Amino acid sequence: MKQYQPLESLTDGLPAGDALGMRVRVTVDRPMGSRRPRNPETLYPVNCGHVEGIVGGDGAPQNVCILGVKGPVRQFTGRVIAVIHRADGCGEEWVAAPEGMVMFEPEIRAAMHGAEQFFQGSCRCLSEKV
Repeated sequence: MKQYQPLESLTDGLPAGDALGMRVRVTVDRPMGSRRPRNPETLYPVNCGHVEGIVGGDGAPQNVCILGVKGPVRQFTGRVIAVIHRADGCGEEWVAAPEGMVMFEPEIRAAMHGAEQFFQGSCRCLSEKV
């Protein structure tokens, strides 16, 4: 059975300012089950929102998708467990989860497919340090 390291040890050695492991409070503006504005036939499979006070690469508040939560929420506090860098230059998407939850890249990509299916990019995860 795989042994997991405490979250604090996963962030050791990351560059200052790296979002991985950061504790964030997310205001959800695209709850799980809501329709995408540009593609109304597609539903958001996860809760998505933004972090107040942090500006993303596109000049808008930093986007965050939330994994590990069952059902729609309006607010969420947790840790950034992955950063998806979009290949099209539209910035990055943070992926947050409840405190202590660790997911590996295949799990994150599968869970994020519905939210990120229109974008290509790379994914950095806290679990890479395990």
